[in-house]
Amino acid sequence: MPISPRTSAILARHVKRSCTKPRDVEAAHIRSVLPNWSDSVRRVPNLVLRSALFSAMGKDPRPYVVQLEIHSQGGISIMYTGVLLDQLDLDVWEAVLHIARFQELGAECRITAYQLLKVLGKTDSGKNRKVLSGQLSRITATALQLRVGDYAYEGSLIDEIYRDHGARSKSYVIRLNPKLLKLFEGDQFTDVDWSIRQELRGKPIAKWLHGFYASHANPFRLKIETLHRLCGSRAKSLDDFKTDLVKALDSLARASNAAGQPFSYAIEGALVRVKTTPSSSQRRHLANKC
Repeated sequence: MPISPRTSAILARHVKRSCTKPRDVEAAHIRSVLPNWSDSVRRVPNLVLRSALFSAMGKDPRPYVVQLEIHSQGGISIMYTGVLLDQLDLDVWEAVLHIARFQELGAECRITAYQLLKVLGKTDSGKNRKVLSGQLSRITATALQLRVGDYAYEGSLIDEIYRDHGARSKSYVIRLNPKLLKLFEGDQFTDVDWSIRQELRGKPIAKWLHGFYASHANPFRLKIETLHRLCGSRAKSLDDFKTDLVKALDSLARASNAAGQPFSYAIEGALVRVKTTPSSSQRRHLANKC
């Protein structure tokens, strides 16, 4: 018996739904969008904050390294190839992530130097544009193998970047690896207060300490030697680093307390004890452990 046009149309719609629904489900499953966060913070993977990947080395020369094992807290493994990075580079990477959070990772993210500098809280000058260009190139020319627990990532911090000189605004075109999303799952990230970080400009050790301690709900005591290794300081001796550390902790305490986030510390022999203000999510984490 021949199929009527009406029946044929119904079957066609059914087949179309059967074919498209699995693809729609798959597309939703693989869609790589960072969870949104407020403009007052910068969201950073904990393995970045708990290691010397973006070190506190200051203005020291930057060697190019191949498969260097980066000092990190227990349970974190980082192998790095590229020019060594510092806290100023972290500011730029945070800014890129901050802007890219509104679209899928892997898609082209177009942004001007003016917009990036504005997010960084810097003036739009020729000097700042030149420095920014060098930082973006340095961050792109990296190769990493990262692992913490079941979370892992292998690739670059920025997959691709180029200048679109044909556009009126001469924008940057930036592409991030969708696999970066794995580093922002569960409790593997920290929202770092941007206003405090800005107050610590020019103080790389204080900036590193801010991120490090912000990533811990209840910081435990650490040796001065351990902090020296983890932050990537180039101080030639532990005594020199201790002097730098005290200054950095004082700066961090002033900036945090002024922002209404009490921070205190004490140095007991070779150990550093810190008391911070946990975030709301960290307070929930601590409550669940009780």
